[in-house]
Amino acid sequence: MTSTSAHEETRKLVQAAAAVCEDKKGEDTRILELDPIDSGLSDFFLITSAINNRQAVAIADEIEFRLKRDFGAYANSVEGRRLGEWILLDYVDFVIHVFLKEKRAFYDIERLRKSARPITPAELDEELKAALKAKTRAARGKAAPSAKAASAAKKTAKKAASKIRLAPAKKSAAKKSAVKKARTGK
Repeated sequence: MTSTSAHEETRKLVQAAAAVCEDKKGEDTRILELDPIDSGLSDFFLITSAINNRQAVAIADEIEFRLKRDFGAYANSVEGRRLGEWILLDYVDFVIHVFLKEKRAFYDIERLRKSARPITPAELDEELKAALKAKTRAARGKAAPSAKAASAAKKTAKKAASKIRLAPAKKSAAKKSAVKKARTGK
């Protein structure tokens, strides 16, 4: 797996986690694409807010469940589930923070990561679609022959087919004349 495809796979996981946040009514969900120099190991932070502890735990549980079920991805570590005020799911390439509103305002992680590029889930989706289109174009460009080569191949195939069709006709005409000669003796 190349680093590009690994990065795209990480983006898909982050996108799936953001979808869970939306499904479970997480509020103000944001994705931060971290600067590679500043971030260390992680590429993304996904941050969302919950109204109460039970909702925070429900969001975190559902993220874990779906990423495990749909992608076979397991969190490297999970912190804060017992209290439910700030739950951190560490997937190494990305980290998910599920906060209570008050705790999110207090810690203000977005402010601490000023060099990070904020991305909305919709923007992340568009970037993934654009990357997929580029890959598809590149694959089609390599796999498909050029238009001239394709038209030459079609002409060659037509010629071969016409020869195949003509060959039985010539043989049957030759057989008929041979049969006539045998009957008439000429």
